[in-house]
Amino acid sequence: MGRPPDMPLPEKDMQWPPPQLTHILNDISTWSAWYSGDPASLSTAYGAVDTTGPRPLTQVRPSQYAGGVVGAVARWFWGQPTPAGHQRTKLHVPVAADIATASSDLLFAEQPTIVTNDDDTKRKRLNKILEGVAWESLLPESGEIAAALTGVYQRIVWDENVADHPLITVVPADSAWPEFSFGKLRAVTFWQVVARNGSTVVRHLERHEPGRILHGLYQGTETQLGRRIPLTEHHATADITVDEDAGVDTGTSLLTAVYIPNVKPTRRPTWRNDPIGSNLGRSDFDGIEPAMDALDETYTSWMRDVRIGKARIIVDQAALETEGRGHEASFDLDREVYEAVNIMSGSGDDAPITPYQFEIRAEAHQATIRALLERIISGAGYSLQTFGVYPEGSGTTATEVSARERKSMTTREKKTRYWAPALTHLLTALLEVDRAKFRGPGPFDQMTIEFPPSTQPTPAELAQTAQLLSAAQAASIRTRVKMVHPDWDKTAVDEEVDLIMGENSLSVPAFGPLPADRAPAVDETE
Repeated sequence: MGRPPDMPLPEKDMQWPPPQLTHILNDISTWSAWYSGDPASLSTAYGAVDTTGPRPLTQVRPSQYAGGVVGAVARWFWGQPTPAGHQRTKLHVPVAADIATASSDLLFAEQPTIVTNDDDTKRKRLNKILEGVAWESLLPESGEIAAALTGVYQRIVWDENVADHPLITVVPADSAWPEFSFGKLRAVTFWQVVARNGSTVVRHLERHEPGRILHGLYQGTETQLGRRIPLTEHHATADITVDEDAGVDTGTSLLTAVYIPNVKPTRRPTWRNDPIGSNLGRSDFDGIEPAMDALDETYTSWMRDVRIGKARIIVDQAALETEGRGHEASFDLDREVYEAVNIMSGSGDDAPITPYQFEIRAEAHQATIRALLERIISGAGYSLQTFGVYPEGSGTTATEVSARERKSMTTREKKTRYWAPALTHLLTALLEVDRAKFRGPGPFDQMTIEFPPSTQPTPAELAQTAQLLSAAQAASIRTRVKMVHPDWDKTAVDEEVDLIMGENSLSVPAFGPLPADRAPAVDETE
């Protein structure tokens, strides 16, 4: 396994991130801004200049301030700069984050089942490792990142000082330089900034190849990788032991990293014919950015109506009170009794106190927001029901829920087809690394990942189905018990079958049992 790498880590200075990833990372950074919901990140992503910080920038494009067609083409709502000296009043509706969370919930609200051949020793070891890596939390985290950033990586690492088994970590798509061959991940280089000091940036590069992991530490700038330095130069990499080729044998011929695309194919022309971008998949936000931008603009407009629509009064100068020379005139809003005010001649019929209340266009804004939300949710590939736009009634059956959420369920099924084989590969490699590094029992002869059904029938529906099958003599007692209790193991099912058979044997006619030659032969144990 000590073969030379196909593409070793860089030995010379180069642009970083690599120029091959520039257009990809630009798009991902925009989706990342929507996912984070940070107004400053959204403004930066769409070209607005921050003029509200401690060192405001003033280099703005004239077209950003233009009206009409020129201004509309030159900017989005989040691309409009905030003038110097003004407070940012733009508001963000975190619908993008809600979409990513919903995608993860659909996939991993119920954990997938790891189906293996019977081997108690290997199963106990796998369960211990999965508990150690927080598997049940790792999957929802990965699912949320994948929905937002086109996909997600999971990699295998180990550190004897941290755990007595290999670990699994999550890496977002914007921190990796992958290599694909015929749609399959062949190798990948992850990077992480471990130190920043002024303009100096120190990065740790970790390249995964079949059977090998290479490590490199580089000191450069924000845009340049810089020179390679010893791993011992930073505490984050000082404990990594490598051979003369700066690598570590993994103990498995499998790649110790997997990439799970969110969903395919990609829709962007700049990605579709790109050797990297065509394999990354697409974000749930791809194509719905204009609607999300319009949603934020509408919500900001609504809140502006609320802000400027506050009740105000205009008070005639004669109604103001003063506490003497040198003091400002004032008007007591809490005073309950006033004396008559003599209006000066020439003032017309104006009252001394005139109330003003601007209209708050609540219904118009609410209708627009609802229409935009429907467009956003549908464009992301989900049903409105998933987000509670049309709340289900208390008596809704699993069949009705499935019909209403058909689009969400279809999207979920698409995504599970990417997750299942990737997780199978990852866990197989994990157990092989565990055998090589921690003397574990090794992988299973057979292992598959099965996702639970998207909708579960209610107990009443299961009971009704079992009753119908019994009346039609279309299923045995064992089959019906397993149907009503799918989570029971063989022992529990056998015990329940015995109890049912025992109860049925007590049900005899009042006049006594039938003669042996007339009693029906009943055998429903199988």
